[in-house]
Amino acid sequence: MNFFERQAQARRNTTRLVVLFALAVVGIVLAVDLGVALVFGANATVLAMASLLTLGVIGIGSLYRIASLRGGGESVAQQMGGVPVREDTTDYHLRRLRNVVEEMSIASGVPVPAIYVMEHESGINAFAAGYSPSDAVIAVTRGALERLNRDELQGVVAHEYSHILNGDMRLNIRLVGVLFGILMLGLIGRKILQHAHGFRGRDGLPVLVGALIAMLVGAVGLFFGRMIKASVSRSREVLADASAVQFTRQPAGLAGALKKIGGLQEGSRLAERADAEEVSHMLFGDGTGLSGLFATHPPLLQRIQALEPAFKADQLQRLRAQWLATPPDGLDEDARMGLVGPGRAGSPLPAQAAQLDVTPPMVSAQVAHPKNDDYLRADAIVAAIGDDLHDAATRREHAMPLLLGLLLSNEGRVRSLQHEEIVARMGKLAATEAERLRAESLHDLHPMLRLPLAMMAFPVLRLRPRPELATFLDTVHAVIHADGQVSLFEYCLGRLLETHLREALDPSRHARFGRRKPGNVKQEFATLLAVIAQAGNPGSAEDARRAYLAGMQRVLPRDHLPYAPPAEGIVALDAVWAPLDALDPLAKEVMVEALTATASHDGRISVAEAELLRTICAVLHCPLPPMLERV
Repeated sequence: MNFFERQAQARRNTTRLVVLFALAVVGIVLAVDLGVALVFGANATVLAMASLLTLGVIGIGSLYRIASLRGGGESVAQQMGGVPVREDTTDYHLRRLRNVVEEMSIASGVPVPAIYVMEHESGINAFAAGYSPSDAVIAVTRGALERLNRDELQGVVAHEYSHILNGDMRLNIRLVGVLFGILMLGLIGRKILQHAHGFRGRDGLPVLVGALIAMLVGAVGLFFGRMIKASVSRSREVLADASAVQFTRQPAGLAGALKKIGGLQEGSRLAERADAEEVSHMLFGDGTGLSGLFATHPPLLQRIQALEPAFKADQLQRLRAQWLATPPDGLDEDARMGLVGPGRAGSPLPAQAAQLDVTPPMVSAQVAHPKNDDYLRADAIVAAIGDDLHDAATRREHAMPLLLGLLLSNEGRVRSLQHEEIVARMGKLAATEAERLRAESLHDLHPMLRLPLAMMAFPVLRLRPRPELATFLDTVHAVIHADGQVSLFEYCLGRLLETHLREALDPSRHARFGRRKPGNVKQEFATLLAVIAQAGNPGSAEDARRAYLAGMQRVLPRDHLPYAPPAEGIVALDAVWAPLDALDPLAKEVMVEALTATASHDGRISVAEAELLRTICAVLHCPLPPMLERV
């Protein structure tokens, strides 16, 4: 399956979750009614009140838990005891983790997620959480950092990126909220029985009986909850393992991490978290020890053998005996394997005037589907960005001036107007720093590096207070419009920042799969394709018309919408983003093919057009790898 098919499957899984939840609620209500009937008799009024009370408790519990997770991935990470990894950390384990995560983000075309570490967990585990890539978090245990070498850590992180890209996180975080409601009756019953000394005599007997019924029904809820998690989670874990190997092309890395889980005494258990079961379906490895029907993950040996078919159970036993005396040290293994120091050399960046040979189906197949070449190329991108710009992107005090510097014009008069706009909103210091970065590092930055650099800055931007982010976005808008003209790059970078920051500030509001069909957004398609065609063919209206028609033929072949570039130019795109982002996942696949057909109507696409295509796809939540190429 490609990205769009997996997104469609994730949407079906959401529907499936609703159905399973409804069945679980019906089962719990029937169990309560049965218990009440046995104790108090089959009185219709009493049974109706018991049913309504049960539904109320489940509903309130679910709504409460969902509300507690409105903050998205960071809420989950903090509730699990995660500690954020600072951008200036000197801990080599954490720096290695940050480097791996940054390279994965560049290779897959998504913003760098917030990174957390569960410091007191010695087992090997990890999870990704959030409603969308804009508020995503990747958390790993201290045990994973210390026991895994770089290739193994890369395999684990790639597995979690599969969940980010495939839309699994959205379902996972909703599952936490929904299942809490199912378990509420059991929790209430347990609390009442723990304080049973307060209910004495005949008057307290009904309360104690009710608490006992709630406890028994809680066991029913626990059964349903575990079954729902197992049914939703297992197949996605298999897919995530396969995607991670396809991404890194190193099955040995992921297999090595799984072997260490099986061979070390701590395994993948979360020993310090009593609530580990609540997030067990999110974890890289089994964190609770459940097996059989209730297992949220395939058997460990089965996962290893899917990567290394010749691996046998007795080999795992030998590893256990070996590591019982001398547990592995990830950094020592890095040194022995030559994995310390600079990353592997990636493919060189193409010349800005280069032409790429692509086809629309090929580009749509690359959406959220990075390959090993993309990961290797991420090394080259990080190296080309350089330490100075990398440090600026990952420092709180420099990230905003850096992004403003990307938008500064080469023309002196326009830059002077932009300088005034920055000073008026963010102060002279920010304006001066943006000018310095532009003059020293950004003026000759390769087009392919601009978007990855912006994505690197995203984690520290998210740490800013809401009012500061609002001021920053207002400043970005003012800088873009300072001269009354908006280039396509200015518009797309501004829109990208707006999209990701708004989603990060209010993650749960943007967490939904689209359902619209292409026929419902005809005018939006016409506007977007006309703008792209005009931008790619500024000197020839006829070539632009042909490019537009090439795209329309892909997405709306039976409709006849004439080429009509909007009079307001690029800003006309403001009206298209929300309707197009609400498209059904499979309709988005057609949309990406139409965008590519317009940009490459002559059979080739320039590096600048490829970067434009990546930016538009990112705004519409169809992330592309850093380089488009024939596969």
